[in-house]
Amino acid sequence: MRFKTTILCSTAFALSLPGAAMAQSQPPANAPADASQTGNDVDTIVVTAQFREQNLQDTPLAITAINAAMLESRSQTDISQVANQAPSVTLKPQGAAYGPSLGANIRGVGQFDFNPALEPGVGFYVDDVYYATLTGSILDLLDLDRVEVLRGPQGTLAGRNSIGGAVKLYSKKPAGTNTGTISAAYGSRNRVDLRASADFNLAPGIDARIAGVVKKQEGYVDRLDFGCLYPAGGPATFTPAFATASNPTRAPMLMNPVGGVPAQTNDKNCLVAKEGEVGFVALRSQLRLRPSDTIDINIVADYTDDDRTAAGSVLLLRNYPDGSVASPRFPLPTIPAPGSSPAQNYAANTPAGRDINPFAAPDTLLSYDNRFVCGQYCNFATYNNPADGNFRASSADGRVRFKGWGISGQLEWELGDHLQLNSITAYRRYKSIFSNDNDVSPMSHSLGYGPLTFRFFSQELRLNGKIGEQIQYTLGGYYSDQKSVYTSFQDLRSSNLQFQQSDPVKADSKALFAHVAWNPIEPLTLTGGIRYTKESKTYQYIRQRPYNDPTSVTANSVLPLNGTIGSYSGERVDYRANIQYAFTKDIMAYAQFSTGFKGGGVNPRPFFVQQALSFGPETLNSYELGLKTDLFDRKLRFNVAAFLSKYKGIQLSLGNCSAITGAGFGAPCALPVNAGDADIKGIEIETTIRPVRGMSIDGSLSYIDFEYKRFGTYTSGPVTVAVGGPTNLNGPQYGDYAPFTPKWKWSIGAQYEIELGKGAGSLTPRIDASYQSKIYTVSANRQSNRIDHYAVANARLTWRNAGEDLDVSLEVTNLFDKYYLLTIYDQTVGGQGYASGQPGRPREWAVNVKKKF
Repeated sequence: MRFKTTILCSTAFALSLPGAAMAQSQPPANAPADASQTGNDVDTIVVTAQFREQNLQDTPLAITAINAAMLESRSQTDISQVANQAPSVTLKPQGAAYGPSLGANIRGVGQFDFNPALEPGVGFYVDDVYYATLTGSILDLLDLDRVEVLRGPQGTLAGRNSIGGAVKLYSKKPAGTNTGTISAAYGSRNRVDLRASADFNLAPGIDARIAGVVKKQEGYVDRLDFGCLYPAGGPATFTPAFATASNPTRAPMLMNPVGGVPAQTNDKNCLVAKEGEVGFVALRSQLRLRPSDTIDINIVADYTDDDRTAAGSVLLLRNYPDGSVASPRFPLPTIPAPGSSPAQNYAANTPAGRDINPFAAPDTLLSYDNRFVCGQYCNFATYNNPADGNFRASSADGRVRFKGWGISGQLEWELGDHLQLNSITAYRRYKSIFSNDNDVSPMSHSLGYGPLTFRFFSQELRLNGKIGEQIQYTLGGYYSDQKSVYTSFQDLRSSNLQFQQSDPVKADSKALFAHVAWNPIEPLTLTGGIRYTKESKTYQYIRQRPYNDPTSVTANSVLPLNGTIGSYSGERVDYRANIQYAFTKDIMAYAQFSTGFKGGGVNPRPFFVQQALSFGPETLNSYELGLKTDLFDRKLRFNVAAFLSKYKGIQLSLGNCSAITGAGFGAPCALPVNAGDADIKGIEIETTIRPVRGMSIDGSLSYIDFEYKRFGTYTSGPVTVAVGGPTNLNGPQYGDYAPFTPKWKWSIGAQYEIELGKGAGSLTPRIDASYQSKIYTVSANRQSNRIDHYAVANARLTWRNAGEDLDVSLEVTNLFDKYYLLTIYDQTVGGQGYASGQPGRPREWAVNVKKKF
């Protein structure tokens, strides 16, 4: 009851102190792009979500929009942080298992698996160029004009795989102003953050802009050497979390027995590495050509180099629903036959011969258990599996390396007074190399490493026109072609598997779309959209013995997949119908129906031949009502949206697919399936208040009700099994939520610019707080993958000189040093015996100096 009362009071407080999303304000001519956002009324905000510039308050969509000044005032430097203030939006940098990728969810719809054979449910765009994979989507907010977050299906507007919504970043365009900025920050754990941008005129009608960023910081999760900290045969002991046949009373045992884990390092602190470090470099350059008043060409090139240790991981002590220990625990005890103990069916048998102990100490003295739970900010990962029996030795360096680049050309050509042609051509390529020691321990449980390469070409054409004063339209076409190759070495001794793979995936997409807005009478606008999409994909499985050793037997179960090709093709028509009515120039309401879809495919990660299965597309029909208002002489902005989504064929990955594949082939498992259908209902509020000159208060609130209505089935031969529900306890259940979907989410922020007078400049303190209720990170919601509710606060104090060309800021993030988890990688449902979490960053401080010239 205290928790519920706290939520209700917090909600009431957020609503009583309105604040809102702010975006590209429309400043006076020649005003700086980051002019003060603390005037005496709310800003005029311009967005381009409907293919043309519109006031946010006149746009009949649920949009969160943030300009560069607000991003800076909130101490936000990458796109994942923007979600803190966006209702119904979750953006999480992924843990070590998924490399340099971003998980995204809007209104309960998204994707968190990096594999490029799977489609993201949220579309990411930079300068209207589509980013096709979650890998490489932790985008730095370098030299941006604004960010737009569109909530709800954008099938007709953003297009491909925007079933949940879309996130769009827009760079500052070259303007020939011969101006620039440079900033430097230093902070916790030797953080160094250098940023610079310059805008200059080269010749009449030719302008250029260049921007760059360098970020370095030590990690915050210690990777410690277990054998160094606890020498083999030493006196250190621990109390087991569960009883075994050899220790039924859970008597204290030696932490590292004789013949146990050897030391790896001579470091006096037994420190191997610091995970979660930052090592990021990015450049963006633009060349803008305006040979005439009717032609505007912008050529953009960018480069990113991300080289760092793996994301911070900690081993978690978690239980099964019956209270027994689920993590860390391997081998699992023998489980009674299915049906004899329903609660224990969440676990799985561990077939004989699956030995993950490569050391001389016997399993009775050294097993995978709670001795390897290090603490809140440390682990005992080794990224090294010694040779043992049939298994060859394997090792990795525990680092992430991402190098990517892209080039795009954008043309805006005024063909007439009311006709414009837009062309967007883009090519992107990257290579990502990462490794993951999933069990984060010295045991030889699960280790994977290897490169992922990707290239992408896209072309989009739009014809924007106007007929009279009442009709505006857009006609367009889109084409994309991509290829990825995921090469990796998989050492999965817990499943008696060791193999290497190099899987090429090719995909293409074609689309035609139309969008029309009709204004029959002044306060009424009717909008319709339609988009036809046709796409195809081929996936080739390449499975080989480890190191191509013909004597190896650990890849036998996957070798029959080698050379097999899976394919998917489909087509879809999406619709949008919208009616909006302006009661006054400051009050507008709208009603909308829109659709979206995400394409199907084949399982890109079969660990056994029996898991090489296909899955179909998922679809969503959304009904939405919205109200946008500017009140009290534009001192208060209050926007609200309510929605009902009919979500069908939901694509979710199962952690245990034994009900589908049969006993012995169910784990490990990452099988995408059409899990069933659900209704998603929600309400979102964004609000801004400017009570007095210099003060700004902003806030947001969202509530989501996710309810499964039906679970899908899968037919294999004569057998039909349910994906979830009471007949399959390893899948999602009625009452479960989609992964990474909080029921409640709110944020509030406030700042006040204090004029110091007599040329002393100004001082602006700001504080932000954000909250999310509990979430689950796996489709089968369990205590083992639950992240409890948490709130995090940030603060910033900025001094600006009288000339407004020099800022000095002190920032503190995670002000109250709250411990929380960003993600959990849970493999207990599949009987793998581990769940690892990625902690959020602890309290950090930084001093930033910014100079304009």
